[in-house]
Amino acid sequence: MSTLNSDESFRGITTFVVAANSCSFTEASEKLGITKSAVGKSIARLEERLGTKLFHRSTRKLSLTGDGEAYLSSCTTALEILDSAENSLSRRKDNPSGVIRIDMPAFFGRHLMMPILTDFSKQYPDIRFEMSFNDRLVDPVEEGLDLVLRFSELKSTNELKSRCLSDQNLYLCATPTYFKQHGTPIHLDDLTNHSCIMGYRCRAPLAWKFKDKEGKTIQYVSDKPHQIGDGDALLKACLGYMGIVQLPESMVREHIDTGALIPILLENMPQPVALHILWPCTKHLVPKVRLLVDVLIQKAREGHFDK
Repeated sequence: MSTLNSDESFRGITTFVVAANSCSFTEASEKLGITKSAVGKSIARLEERLGTKLFHRSTRKLSLTGDGEAYLSSCTTALEILDSAENSLSRRKDNPSGVIRIDMPAFFGRHLMMPILTDFSKQYPDIRFEMSFNDRLVDPVEEGLDLVLRFSELKSTNELKSRCLSDQNLYLCATPTYFKQHGTPIHLDDLTNHSCIMGYRCRAPLAWKFKDKEGKTIQYVSDKPHQIGDGDALLKACLGYMGIVQLPESMVREHIDTGALIPILLENMPQPVALHILWPCTKHLVPKVRLLVDVLIQKAREGHFDK
């Protein structure tokens, strides 16, 4: 049975969240419009009810205990859900508000996601974004993100939910100038004689994937690759004649169509890589986030991410 069974209990949670995000009980009391003593008593009652200490108290500063940090995360999520639910049922249901925190691969985010997000922002001006662009793996739960987009094979997890937006071919390609200077690989074994530009993560190159004659997936890592941990930079390095690169179709299709890049070893193209949108199970897709997810799913149906 839930222990959140009274107005006092709910006020105690609100007081705790404000106090946790403040530097002191004094600052929290000013934000809440109550006395410092009332803040202290409310926190004490909450700690007694929970059977644990939420704060380390000293004359110099106020800090959360381990239990306090875990409780703050749960309370913040719960309050966000309640706030979004109230907004969706109020007269502002057609004008949602709040912050959406989203992390995206660098090139994909800048070139394919930004047009969607700017249009979304015009339609819902009271929704604000906190965006980050990188190609490293991030933990949405740990980093407090609402949504993460990634090209990847997903491992089973009880902490994340996901939706596949697109399956994209991985193209191995380089510029005509590079092939004119160094020759064009005809077989996979020929790659050992070429300059390979590979992704970089955790101090190691990311292996390229291929399909062998039997249709099995194999991996390849160059002995002396260029290693770059940013998708945008990978593409620019390839366009700058540094070597051969393997990238998702959305990143190279335009350049292949114009002849700026030439795809090779198409008979060894691996299984398509999936573009997933992920979110923490604890987020429950609050209405503002659900709106964006629905837009992304519709864009996927229209082929926006296959460009």
